[in-house]
Amino acid sequence: MHAIADTNALVEAGVLTPDQARTIEACSREVMVSLAVNAILCFGIIAATAGFIFWLADPLAVAVTGILMLGGGLAVLARGGEMLRMFGNSATLIGAGMLMGGAGIELVDKYEDIAGWVMLPAGALVALICTWRWRHGAWSTGFVLGAILLMGLAMHLAGIELLLQQYGIGSPLRNLALLYYAAALALAGWQVDVRFVTALAIAPFAQMLETGTSYFHAAYVFYSPESTLTILQMVLLIVLCVWGASRLAERDARHLRVLAILGFVVANLCALVGSLWGDVVGETVWGPGRYSDGYEDWESYFAARDAFRDSALFISENVYSVLWAAVLAAVIFWAAQRHQRGLFNAALTFAAIHAYTQMFESFADEPLAYVIGGLAAIPLAWGLWRLNQWMAAKQA
Repeated sequence: MHAIADTNALVEAGVLTPDQARTIEACSREVMVSLAVNAILCFGIIAATAGFIFWLADPLAVAVTGILMLGGGLAVLARGGEMLRMFGNSATLIGAGMLMGGAGIELVDKYEDIAGWVMLPAGALVALICTWRWRHGAWSTGFVLGAILLMGLAMHLAGIELLLQQYGIGSPLRNLALLYYAAALALAGWQVDVRFVTALAIAPFAQMLETGTSYFHAAYVFYSPESTLTILQMVLLIVLCVWGASRLAERDARHLRVLAILGFVVANLCALVGSLWGDVVGETVWGPGRYSDGYEDWESYFAARDAFRDSALFISENVYSVLWAAVLAAVIFWAAQRHQRGLFNAALTFAAIHAYTQMFESFADEPLAYVIGGLAAIPLAWGLWRLNQWMAAKQA
C-alpha cells in the first residue's frame, strides 16, 4: 500500500530529516502535477478528435485530415525535441482518433450490416500491432502506443457488441462475451499500466449474471437480479486478486488491488439489494427468468415462477442484513491488520450505508433493536481489540 504520513510530524519526531521530508513532498507534488497534466491533455485530445469528426462531417475530409495530423505528429516525435513532444503526442492521437473514430461512425451510420464484421477484426489488428510494438521497441512513445491500443480495443469490442445486437444473441453466449470484455479490458489496463482502464473491467464482469440486459443503448452496469450468485462471483474475484497481489511485483499487484476493491464495492451493492428484498437464488439463471419469453403468456410465466420459488433457496432480507453486518465487521478488522487501506475504507463506508439503510427501512419503529445492536457492539469491539493485542504479541 502507499503509506500516508505527515512529514512535518515525522520531522518533529526525528524520524525524517528536513531534506528527506522535502524530497518526499517534491515527489508527491510531481505525481499530482503529472496526473493533472495528463487529465487535461486527454480531455483536450478527445474533445478535439470528436469536434473535427463532426465539424468536417465528410468521410474523405476526416480521413485526409486524420492522415495529415497522424503524419505530422509522428514527424514531430521523430525530429522534434523534448519541448515539442507533447504537441507531437497530441497531433498523433488526434489523427489516429479521427481515422478510427470516423471509420467507426461511418460504418455504423452507412453500412450497419457489415459494421460489426469490419470493426471486430480491424480493432483487434490495431490493438495487437500496438501491443507488439510496445513489447519489442516502440515506433513512438508509450503514451501514444498505449492510447492507440485502447482505441483499437474499443473498436474491437464495439464490433462484437454490434454483432450480438444484430443477430439477437443472448445468454449464454452474451455472458461469455461480457467475460471476454472484462478480460480484455483488464489485460489492456495491465499492458499500458493505467489502473483506470483496469477498473473498467468490473463493469462487464459485474453484468455477467444480468440475463435481461442485452441491448446496446443502455446498461445498468452494477445491477444484477442474482444478489447471492453475484456476491459469490465477486468473492472469488477478490480472493484471487488479493492472493495474486501478495505474490506479484508492485507494478502488477496494484492492478489486482483495484479490481479487488471494485469487486468488494459490487458485492456490497448486491448485499444492499438483498438486505432490502431478500433473494431467490437462481431464479433468472436456471429458473423461469425475468420475463415471459418462452411462455405462452404472463399467467404461464407467473405460475412457473411461483412453482420455482416454492422449491428454491430463499435468503430473507433479515438474514442478509445480519450476515452483511458480520462480514463487514470481519473485513474491517482483517483489512486493518493487513494494511489494506482501500478495502478498509470501502468496508467502513458500506457499514455506514448499511446502518443508515436499516435504521430507516427495518428498525425505524423498533427502539429495542437499537439497544440490542448498541450493546452487542461493545463486546464485539472489545473482542477485536483483544484479538489485535494477541496477534501483535504473537508477531513480536
